[in-house]
Amino acid sequence: MAEANITTDEIAGTVPDKKIKVAHISGQLDESNIDEKIQTLYKLLEDNPQGLNLILDMENLDYMNSKSIGYLTDIYGKVAQNGGQVLIAKTKPNIADILQVVGLTQLIKTFNSVEEAVASVAVASGASNLAPAPVSFPVPISSPASLDQHPPVASAAEAPSSLDQQPLATPTQPPVASAASNLSPAPSPTTPPTPPANQ
Repeated sequence: MAEANITTDEIAGTVPDKKIKVAHISGQLDESNIDEKIQTLYKLLEDNPQGLNLILDMENLDYMNSKSIGYLTDIYGKVAQNGGQVLIAKTKPNIADILQVVGLTQLIKTFNSVEEAVASVAVASGASNLAPAPVSFPVPISSPASLDQHPPVASAAEAPSSLDQQPLATPTQPPVASAASNLSPAPSPTTPPTPPANQ
C-alpha cells in the first residue's frame, strides 16, 4: 500500500469574511488509498458548505492516479456550486503535467505558492466588495429639471419630411422602352406535314 496523507488547516484573519482552508496532500494517491484519504476533503466540504476557498497544497504529492483526478474534479464542482473556489499550489512538474493533460488546469487556477493562492483570494474578495467606480463625463450633463425646460420634440408623424417640401426631380431623358416592347413577334412554329399512313 502506497503512503499518502491529506491534512488540513485554516488560514485565519488574512481575508475578512472569507473561509480559506489549505489541504496539504503528500505521498502517492492511488487505488490502494484514495477512497480513504479523500474523505478528509469531503468532510471539509461538509463542515464548510458555503463560500469555501480551498487551496490544495501539492508540494509533497509525488503521484496521483485517474481516480484521484476524478475526485478532485468532483470536489471542484461541489465547491464552485456553493459559491467557493478551489486553487492549486506548488505542484511538482509531473503532477502539473498530469493536471494539464486532463484539463484540470483550465478549471482550477494554479499558483507557485500557497501565499500566492491566498493573495488571489484576497484580490478576488477585494474586487467583489468594491463599490462601482463613479463615472466621470468630460462635459456637464443637464439635470432632469433642466431637461423639462426644453420644448418637446415633435413626433415622427408631426415632423415635416424634407422630401415632402421638395418637388420630385423630372427625368432629363425619355424613358427607355422595355426590351419586350422592342421585340418582333416570334414566328409561329410550323408543323411538318404528316406522312401518309401505310396501307
